[in-house]
Amino acid sequence: MAETTKEPHILCTDLVRIFTADGVEVQALQGLNLRVDPGEMVAVVGASGSGKSTLLTILSGLDTATAGVARVAGHDLLTMGSRERVAYQRRTVGFVWQQTSRNLLPYLTSGENVALAMNVARTHRGAERARRVDELLELTGVGEARDRRPAELSGGQQQRVAIAVALANAPLVLLADEPTGELDEATSASVLEAMRGVNEELGVTTLIVTHDPTVSGHVRRTVQIRDGRTSTEVLRSTRVDEHGAEEHVAEEFAVLDRVGRLQLPHEFVQNLALRDRVRLALEPDHVGVWPGHEGADAPPRRTPAAGMPPAASVPDAAVPHRGRHAAPASDAPTAAVAGAAPEEDR
Repeated sequence: MAETTKEPHILCTDLVRIFTADGVEVQALQGLNLRVDPGEMVAVVGASGSGKSTLLTILSGLDTATAGVARVAGHDLLTMGSRERVAYQRRTVGFVWQQTSRNLLPYLTSGENVALAMNVARTHRGAERARRVDELLELTGVGEARDRRPAELSGGQQQRVAIAVALANAPLVLLADEPTGELDEATSASVLEAMRGVNEELGVTTLIVTHDPTVSGHVRRTVQIRDGRTSTEVLRSTRVDEHGAEEHVAEEFAVLDRVGRLQLPHEFVQNLALRDRVRLALEPDHVGVWPGHEGADAPPRRTPAAGMPPAASVPDAAVPHRGRHAAPASDAPTAAVAGAAPEEDR
């Protein structure tokens, strides 16, 4: 996979966010790295408390990181002034909240909600504004709801109108915070398909933050956050097998940061009883990892001893830092060991 030379629409490097309450510091983000290229649709998943919501509030301009780099469509979010921040939120990014009550004004119709966003940002006027409203509502599949208020719409229709509102001023980046969190499975699928349609039709870069694992099936790339860092990525592609049949492939990669750190998947650590320290072996095309708690005087091994579980290792072709989405590697040899084989997204 060739490395892209495009300027990313979202770039986070060593991003840190520390909250302080009653003299106690909590690190919500601990050196997070993320790159989303123009036109990509990416899902960021993670358990509650993993840092994904903190990431989204920073990218939306509602919060500021403590340290690191956060850039969205050419805007430096750490140095941005108040006037630039307002313009950024009105024109550069669109936002969809989980709660439909935060997306739409209840006393306005769907069309009026979309038009209000353009009025506030002073974009599109008169007949052009009316055409824009109709186009966005049709694109998101709720054209028939133009003259209905939110209370007259289903939850799925409300979220699709919210997507139209977020797109009113032609943002470069669309951010969504748990957009299907209050919807059933079938309705969630329709909303996600509406977002994918918008992504393909308009080319708007889309980042969905969620704890719902089913969301990942609607995007080509899923980024897992764990303990305030990006830990793994699942890349999806479609290929034709030797019989001419189309098959979908999902392959998981560990994310390697600039100094060579990565997180081993939990099941790797658990299955191999890894703890405290591990032994590494540099091979011509991969790195091997063995449990290291048997003692410092034990000789290094290139193959597992009898009775020992096999090492977690990865062929050179699957080492994450060779892909375009991983952070650049350091000059020192590192243990790129997560994701020994393609597997389904967790």
